Amino acid sequence: MLLSIIVPVYNVSKYLSKCLDSLLLQNIDLSKYEIIIVDDGSTDDSGLIADKYASQYSNIVVIHKTNGGLSDARNKGIDIAKGQYIQFVDSDDYLEPNVLGILLDKIERYNLDVLRYNYQNVNDNYQIFEPYKDYKPFVDYSNIVTNGEAFLNDRLGYGCYAWQFIINRQLLIDKTNYFKYGIYFEDTEWTPRMLLQAKRVSSTNLIAYNYLLREGSITKSTTKEKKLKVLSDKLLLIDSLQSQMRTINDNRWHRGMISTTVVSVFSCVISDFYEDKNKYLKELKQRKIYPLSKYHISKRISRKISIINLSPKLYCWLLYIKNSHNRGY
Repeated sequence: MLLSIIVPVYNVSKYLSKCLDSLLLQNIDLSKYEIIIVDDGSTDDSGLIADKYASQYSNIVVIHKTNGGLSDARNKGIDIAKGQYIQFVDSDDYLEPNVLGILLDKIERYNLDVLRYNYQNVNDNYQIFEPYKDYKPFVDYSNIVTNGEAFLNDRLGYGCYAWQFIINRQLLIDKTNYFKYGIYFEDTEWTPRMLLQAKRVSSTNLIAYNYLLREGSITKSTTKEKKLKVLSDKLLLIDSLQSQMRTINDNRWHRGMISTTVVSVFSCVISDFYEDKNKYLKELKQRKIYPLSKYHISKRISRKISIINLSPKLYCWLLYIKNSHNRGY
């Protein structure tokens, strides 16, 4: 078995058929790859749709499990994967037709541990949708082969998506390289850990993946409990990145990612937990993250970091005043 595609599924009956059809419309024989659908306790028809496809296609395997979240679903798929390589596809996204053969040919021809491919954003009507001004900044899709640490620092950028890679399964046999259970931003926490284990990494500019931008993002969570969880997990992400830094020589990417995460922590605190600002300012100070790095940072974020490095309290106050003005207070 050459490839295992792991598809975590939770209440995506509207999107699942398009996803699975795209995985089947490929230029490699069904015997060379398997599609592992992990139904993570869906309460809609997603499980029934998955079972229907499994009854029709010999290379589709379905796991039904109680809900444990995206990380747990992916890890369950890794547990049973038989392929030499592993790919993750989110169940509301889809592949371009006839790209797997091209990707697998490259990963084998260059004896790669990891191959990163390009993607495009689409909306609910499956139209290309690129709302960001700084589209994929600091990303290098050149086909240079390098080790994971160099790739991380010079080519990855700050978009960490597990679904953008095909990975040699040997990198994931050790469960310490699995996804961290029960956290948001699991891709950002996992991607650098995975890459640091890789000796041969490369990219292709081929757009192979379609990422669906839809409502319901965790960043738009409305309950205070969810917002608190998001904030707490941002701090956990900083802790994990700092821990990873102790194992490497070149930590430019990690320091830059910590900087962008800290800026987002401030945004969360000022927007939703301003009364607790001193607590979070203290937590950030205890992590000894200052001064923040500007490595691979946009001009807009760089200005914010300059103020934070001057005085976190000043930045906190200025952001609060700005938010209050925007709300019309």
